[in-house]
Amino acid sequence: MAIIKLSAIERRRLSVFITCLVLAAVAWVFVALSEDHEYVVKQVLTFKNSPQKRAFHSLQSDTVDVTIHGNGWQMLFSKLQAGKISIDLHTLEQRNYVVLGTQIGQINAGRDSSNMVIAISPDTLYFDFTNRMMKRVPVKLMLAINYQRQFGLSDDIGIKPAYVTISGPANRINNISQWPTDSLKLRNINEAYSNRLTLRPVNDGSMTIVPKTVEVNIPVDEFTEKTLYVPVKLLNPDYDNVKIFPQKVKLTFTVSLGKYAETDEGLFEATANLDLWRKKGYTTLPVNLTQVPPHCKIVSIEPRNIDFIVKK
Repeated sequence: MAIIKLSAIERRRLSVFITCLVLAAVAWVFVALSEDHEYVVKQVLTFKNSPQKRAFHSLQSDTVDVTIHGNGWQMLFSKLQAGKISIDLHTLEQRNYVVLGTQIGQINAGRDSSNMVIAISPDTLYFDFTNRMMKRVPVKLMLAINYQRQFGLSDDIGIKPAYVTISGPANRINNISQWPTDSLKLRNINEAYSNRLTLRPVNDGSMTIVPKTVEVNIPVDEFTEKTLYVPVKLLNPDYDNVKIFPQKVKLTFTVSLGKYAETDEGLFEATANLDLWRKKGYTTLPVNLTQVPPHCKIVSIEPRNIDFIVKK
């Protein structure tokens, strides 16, 4: 294969030619994008001025095709980001549909003169109406939490407000018993956590929720072991003279440092049921803990079974 060698002058001419070609292409693209075009983009509907006395449910998708008159640059950027279009629902007070074509002027009032909406498809939105109701439901915290070693939840999690008010169609509200927050994920926690958390948004324009955020407080403390001797309460003795041995059990449990001093045997209740001997022939009675302070974890009970003597 023959190798063609170019002189310095020829290389310079070729470089100038390629540069001119690139500049011409860039100029053509710039001119083409600067010209006006009509193009269609999908935009999400948002609603304003919703009727206060009528609950509604849209009978079609919340995404519409919007024809826009604008230049090529606007067409290019419209493909890169999702747009929204605001629709006024005040006419739903008298009828069950909204004609979007009558709102184009109102929509364009907030837009640049070189980026005007020409048409919207579908042109008419239809709505279904039911009775509107309000309901107060508890907030459900969507929490995934992991604690550092020897740390844990030391008290009940606080949510303020603990209840939210939802309003909307009765047939939908009746099925709602609680309202979740956005997911909260915490890892390797070793101290109390406090923050505002957004509630999960409604996915129906006919429903509203108040408030939209809550304050979450998660008390966290270091835990350690503690040992107490707790008296055993005998259930169903049915005899005047019943002796149990031992009368107290040794209870080992974990408790937060902040509640170590105030956690005593009076907060626990240990029981043994004599009916297990009378009805089932037990020779020793198992000890059950029927009362344990919140957030305390039992490590061991010694002994797990107690002896007894019945004097008739």
